[in-house]
Amino acid sequence: MKLTDFKALTFDVYGTLIDWESGMIAGLKGLTDRVERPLSRDEILEAHARHESSQQKFTPAKRYAELLPIVFKRLAEEWGTTCTHEQCAAYGRSVADWPAFPDSEGALRYLKKHYKLVVLSNVDNESFTHSNARLGVDFDARYTAEDVGSYKPADRNFDYMLEKLRTLGIEKSDILHTAESMFHDHAPANRFGLANCWIYRRHDQKGFGATMNPGDTPKYDFRFNSMADLVKAHQEELRA
Repeated sequence: MKLTDFKALTFDVYGTLIDWESGMIAGLKGLTDRVERPLSRDEILEAHARHESSQQKFTPAKRYAELLPIVFKRLAEEWGTTCTHEQCAAYGRSVADWPAFPDSEGALRYLKKHYKLVVLSNVDNESFTHSNARLGVDFDARYTAEDVGSYKPADRNFDYMLEKLRTLGIEKSDILHTAESMFHDHAPANRFGLANCWIYRRHDQKGFGATMNPGDTPKYDFRFNSMADLVKAHQEELRA
């Protein structure tokens, strides 16, 4: 199997192209500064992952910008502090401030010359417009949790994407699903028989950060520590 075998790259965005963990830490600073005991970065991210995943399960049709305020409220309760409605709402809007990884825009501009680029993301459409501006490319298709009415790793999101991509002439065998999260993306990619590429952004850190532990490690066909490494491997294939 080679990178050049595929016609389309389907991307998770947050954690893969957008540095959502740094965005979360910055967005939660006003809250975490009020907590009596010191919280490590991973402790904050892991608590966020628990509450986010739970809320997505119980309210799958809620827009991400409306779900994050509930996560903020649950975190305040867990950490024994208080928060106002406006502080919760402000956190819901903070996705607009989450930065792109430094290599994302350049990598996407390169890959756009060789593939159809598709988004499959646990986000709402308005929030994604801000992230899309940071990424600097026009994606060929965008499938959000708001469009589908559920959140990954639900099979429904992948069913929806595959059905819609067929209308664009893209079959499952044409797709390389490209993502960081083992829980949200690679486990369902395995269930659907999708070829997959792990962008292991957390290669120099322990644990799973802002995503849930997937249990047994899913299989993957390619692994790179960054989008820049993916581009380099593609260029090497072309030269070969």
